Order: sequence, then structure tokens, then C-alpha cells
Amino acid sequence: MASTPDSPARHIQCPHCGGDIDVNDLLYHQVEEELTRKFRQKLADEQQRYRQQFEELESEKAALEMQKRAHEQAVAEAVRVAISEEKKRLQQQLRTSMEEEQAERFALLQSELNEKSERLRELNKLAAEMERLKREKEEMRDRIEAESQKKLTAMLGEERQKIRKSEEEKSLLRISEREQVIEQLRQQLTEAQRKAEQGSMQIQGEAQELVIEEFLTSTFPLDSVEEVKKGAHGADCLQIVNTRTRSNCGSIYYESKRAKNFSPAWIEKFKHDIREKGADIGVLVTAAMPADMQRMGLRDGVWICTFGEFQGLSAVLRETVIRLDQAVSAQENRGDKMGMLYDYLTGNEFRMQVEAIVEGFTQMQADLDAEKRAMQGIWKKREKQIQKVLLNTTQMHGSVKGIAGSAVQSVPMLELRGDDDHGEE
Repeated sequence: MASTPDSPARHIQCPHCGGDIDVNDLLYHQVEEELTRKFRQKLADEQQRYRQQFEELESEKAALEMQKRAHEQAVAEAVRVAISEEKKRLQQQLRTSMEEEQAERFALLQSELNEKSERLRELNKLAAEMERLKREKEEMRDRIEAESQKKLTAMLGEERQKIRKSEEEKSLLRISEREQVIEQLRQQLTEAQRKAEQGSMQIQGEAQELVIEEFLTSTFPLDSVEEVKKGAHGADCLQIVNTRTRSNCGSIYYESKRAKNFSPAWIEKFKHDIREKGADIGVLVTAAMPADMQRMGLRDGVWICTFGEFQGLSAVLRETVIRLDQAVSAQENRGDKMGMLYDYLTGNEFRMQVEAIVEGFTQMQADLDAEKRAMQGIWKKREKQIQKVLLNTTQMHGSVKGIAGSAVQSVPMLELRGDDDHGEE
């Protein structure tokens, strides 16, 4: 393309292809090639110079290595010579010292031998003297031992008397202290019983009636336990004894009393109720026994027992009713069933059998209660020990955590759940 008159010529036409060529681009490429060539030439010169310097340094390094090896060999040879000379000098010195020491040791041994010979003569004399003293010592020891045995026997007798007297005094003191503690506990128990008995006797009686009914219902599920409604005429509950093969083997009538003092009028009234109900046996469960009865027994045809004896007595009476019913049923001529049953139940033989059975049951119940109390004491003691250990562990963990802060890992079982929630927030 031809240049315009107003601008300088920036394009030329290629003589080969006839295309336009920008003069600036052409000059730029020529300058770039010239600079690149110069830079490469300069870089090659620098590399050549560095290579020559490296070769010179390698030559100097090799020369220094040779000098170092030569110096080390010279030093090693000098050290070897010095060590050899010092070794010879030390050997000569050691030989001289050993000769002097051997001479001194020989003189010392000769002197020691003479001294030991003298001592041996003295030892022989001492041995003879020791044998004599040994005999005298044994004789004296026998005399001293005999006298010591006599003195020891006398001292032991005196000590036994002192110990016996001291133990008697201590025992009397402990007995006195225990009696005082027992008296205090007795007074506290009396006061507690008095306060407990100040409650409503009617409420206490109703509670005992409910316990009797629940026990009969749960213990003898085949039997029918009829409750006498409050205000109705009669006792508290009627137990009709049933078996799997026979119903209405007999009936047992129960009356519950919680008064402080026993009233003989209760028996007559209860016997009247028994006759009206047509029951076979009557049992009066009372908190206060008659003055002349220390334990359960039969009084005027009515069984009288405490609440603690009630469970064993009820089981025995029920079994007796069942066996009597079976015996009467096996007879061809039954006669008057009620009369036979009443005669047997009010007889002395039946009373003694029931008392023996209830005694065994009462003893087993007492042993069981004692075992329960002992185990409760042991459990309570272990519970307090565990609580003490846990408390000390918690306090120790809290103290360490308070000092070290978050560096101590948390123990979930020693912390509240809320503490973990706050920590997460």
C-alpha cells in the first residue's frame, strides 16, 4: 500500500510476494535479534569465565588436600615418636617404683610376721584364760537364770493380778456405761412409743385389719376372705378355707384389737360373733396380751396372739382345718362335724401342737428380721463409705480443674449434665 503525503512511509512492498511489510515491525525484529545474539555471546563469555575460575579452585583444593595429608602424616609420626619415648620413660619409672614398693612390702611383711608370732603366743595364753572364764560364765549363767526364773514367776503373778484387776475395773465401767446407754435408749424408746400411741387408735386398728386381710388374700389365694363392713355387727374378716379339690373345708374368724390394755370382755363378745357366723375357729389379734399370757395361746375356745404371731398361727390353723375336714370326710359315720371340730380345736393336744409350730415360725421370723437388720447396717455403712469416696474424688477433681482450667479433661460422671451444656455453648 502506497504512503499518503501527510504521513511518513511505514510500509514497503515485499519484492518476492508483493505483500506489505511494516517497517517498524521489521526494525523491531532486527533489533531483538541483535540484542539476543549479544546477550547469548555475553552469557557464553561469562560461563567460560566461571568455568575457568571453577577449574582453578579445584586445582587449589587438590593442592590443599595434598598439603593436609602431608601435614597429618608428619603430625602422626611426631605423636608416635613422642608416645614411644613417653612409654619408655613410664616403664622405667614404673619398674623403679615397683622395686622400691617390693622392698618396702618385704620389710613390712617381715615386721608383721614378727608381730603376729608375738600375738600368737599371747593368743594362746588368752585362749586358756577364755576357757577358764567360759566355765565360770556358764556356772554364773545357770545361777542367774535360776534366780531370773524365780523373779519372773513372781513378776508374772503380780502382773496377772494387776491385769485381772484392771480388766475387772474396765469391764465394770463398760457395763455401767452400757447400762446407762441402754437406760437412755429405753427412755427414748418409751417416749417414742408414747408419742406414737398418741395417734388415733381407730386408725391404727383399721390399718392392722387391712394388713390382716391383705395377708390372707395374698397368702391363701384359693380361700375366700370376706370383709365385715365398718359399723356392721361382728368381727373384722371371715376366712373360708378352700382347696383345689374341695370347697368350704371350714372357716376362721379374725378380730383385730389395737388397744393398750386387754379386756376379758372381748373374748365373750368374740365367741358370740363366732357362733352367729357359724365359724369353726376364732382368732383374736391384739397388741396387748392378757396379763397371764406371755405369748399366743387358747383362752376359752378363742385363739389369742400378737400381730407378729398372726402369720404363723393363720397358716397352722388353716392346715388343721383342711386335715380335719379330710379326716371327717373319710369316716362313714361323720356324726356332728361341728362338734368334733370344735372339740379337737379346743383340746390341749391341738394347742400344744400349734404352739410348737408357731414357736418355730416365730424364731425363724426373728432370725430373718435380725439378718435383715444386720444386712441393712452393712449396706448403710458401705453406702456411706462409697459416698465419702465419691465426695473426696469430686472435690479433688474440682480443685485440679479449678487450677488447670480447660487443660483437665472433664469426667461426665462427676459433673452435672447442665455443666456440659454450658461448656458446649
